[in-house]
Amino acid sequence: MTGVPGYEERPALAAQRLRAQLLSGAPASTVAGVTGHLLAIQAQDSRGARLAVRARTSGLLATDVDEALTAGRSVVISWLNRGTLHLVLAEDYWWLHQLTTPQLAAGNKRRLAQEGVPPQEAQRGVGVIERSLAADGPLTRAELRDRIAAAGVRTQGQAIVHILVLATLRGVIVRGPMRGAEQAFVLVRDWLGTPPAPMDRERALGLLARRYLAGHGPAADRDLAKWAGLPLGDARRGLSAIASGLADRDDGLASLAGGAGPGKLPEVPDLRLLGAFDPLLLGWASREPFLAPGGPVIATNGLFRPFVLVQGRGTALWSLSAGKVVTQPLGWLTAPQRAALAAETADVERFLAGTPGTRP
Repeated sequence: MTGVPGYEERPALAAQRLRAQLLSGAPASTVAGVTGHLLAIQAQDSRGARLAVRARTSGLLATDVDEALTAGRSVVISWLNRGTLHLVLAEDYWWLHQLTTPQLAAGNKRRLAQEGVPPQEAQRGVGVIERSLAADGPLTRAELRDRIAAAGVRTQGQAIVHILVLATLRGVIVRGPMRGAEQAFVLVRDWLGTPPAPMDRERALGLLARRYLAGHGPAADRDLAKWAGLPLGDARRGLSAIASGLADRDDGLASLAGGAGPGKLPEVPDLRLLGAFDPLLLGWASREPFLAPGGPVIATNGLFRPFVLVQGRGTALWSLSAGKVVTQPLGWLTAPQRAALAAETADVERFLAGTPGTRP
């Protein structure tokens, strides 16, 4: 699974991945549907995570994501793959947490030390979090920070973030309901109930590989390893576990049997508006298939900007000003692309403003 497609194969690869990402073909119909399909949506940028849902569904609102996080409890946000916040199905939280967080402990301990929080104080902070949420949860980050600081534990700088990460890695808390514009923390045991029996690691690796390929295939073992934040050997073990369900390919990549093969390529969308940290640029070791030659700088210093995808390539950046979409110059567009830009612009504004409607 280590092949690297040649130049002539990249348009076909991009088309297949766009279909796997739900950016072409039939969209998902619910927040849980798109989240489950992609398995995990990077969510440290809350607007970006909601826009990722918009781009892969039809007719939903940003408030539908809030509803799924709050009353529905169908999705949660937690530090998982690569130590980054991700939106996942509540039912997937358990095994993804078990599989992807143990290797994050050493880095968390190092960052706490850099922030001047010794282990005993960090443990005290976790205790304050657990007691506070048991008595008065859900609570926001600011509310937890005040309570931890009142207990004499350092919270300045990034210390509070890494104390919250520690509580998360220990399976104590998760980000759950929205309180206004903020997402509150809750106790895992209160919000998600009794945990299922731990999943065997080999079974979990196979499940990870299958679910990853559903939303990202075709892909290589190194793509899976980078996306999940796992060693390459684990990625290979996961792919080996599902080998009987993989398609026969001659490019060295893995995809699930029954998907669109080289002979039946899906269409590429004329134009789409994608938000910050969109999964399309985070799912593989290389972003090259989706970047236009000489195009805008979409990713820099770990930040991923909102961008315009034209015929499968990032061609310009866009932003919001007073609730309106503003795009950088796009150059010459075909009539279908101009129509798609108008429809996408209107739909982003509708989605974020909470206006019901269905995208054409």
